[in-house]
Amino acid sequence: MDESSRIGIIGSGSWATAIAKMLTNNVLEFNWYFRNPKHVKKFRKHGHNPNYLTSVDFETDKIHFYSDINHIVEESDVLIIAIPSAFLKNTLSDLSVSLKDKYMVSAVKGLVSEENMIVGTFLNEFYDVPLDNFGVISGPCHAEEVALERLSYLTIASQDLKKGRAFASFLSCGYIKTSISDDIYGTEFSSVLKNIMAVASGICHGMGYGDNFQAVLMSNAIQEIKRFVDTVHPITRDIKSSAYLGDLLVTGYSQFSRNRTFGTMIGKGYSVKYAQMEMLMVAEGYYAVKSIKEINEKYKVNMPITDAVYNIIYERISPSIEIRLLIENLR
Repeated sequence: MDESSRIGIIGSGSWATAIAKMLTNNVLEFNWYFRNPKHVKKFRKHGHNPNYLTSVDFETDKIHFYSDINHIVEESDVLIIAIPSAFLKNTLSDLSVSLKDKYMVSAVKGLVSEENMIVGTFLNEFYDVPLDNFGVISGPCHAEEVALERLSYLTIASQDLKKGRAFASFLSCGYIKTSISDDIYGTEFSSVLKNIMAVASGICHGMGYGDNFQAVLMSNAIQEIKRFVDTVHPITRDIKSSAYLGDLLVTGYSQFSRNRTFGTMIGKGYSVKYAQMEMLMVAEGYYAVKSIKEINEKYKVNMPITDAVYNIIYERISPSIEIRLLIENLR
């Protein structure tokens, strides 16, 4: 991988758009997959994504748009997947071109729910992508702040550190700082778990709990994340680094967090179905908590926050009852 590598983005949402904005600082042109050709037509006409981060303007002559998944794969050496995890399997279902020689990067922050797999494992087992040809983009970083060019930090995880550094160079710029990690499993699982914790934070916020309690909740949340990732993939990692703790904090506290917003609506008494209908974007925590609950049937990690969110969302237990029980488990 070098500066001549052809880069493609699969996805057209806010995070995909933010990544595209980062790329414009370092590459002359790139490929971009939009499932809906009508959105491409509007993009070309107005010079911005018609649905997400509409304030970000692009030079469209530097973007090669595709609405055929096979064509963008053929024309790219590096592929960044930035779509909700619930749609990943379907998006790749029409793929007839091999991915095994591509450098694949996940910006998904969710699990492939039917298989209960992180994206790296899914691509490895179903599409023969070698794990040393796989990377992860982790935060803390909100797409909305990238659009505003507010200073943000990203961690690029890759078992092949040389490839990880090369990929990071495509995103680094004056307002984006990057660091490298080899923990592809820990960063992916942490990205999934922090969304569940953010839903819990939102539920408590919606119920009227204040900053003092939120601090306790987040302190317990990072411990819960550590217990799980250390059990699933036991290596030496610093859970206090920004890829884990920082990503948790920004997702749990920020006004831009869709998972916290989703949880806040639940805490205020809205039904799960209504909250989903009101959300313009997917809250990954909704899908993630069911998958993590099922995965944890094997590992038996103590996860009281995850259990509470699952019981509220899927078992329809009253948030007031469930959070009151959770409070007794927090320290």
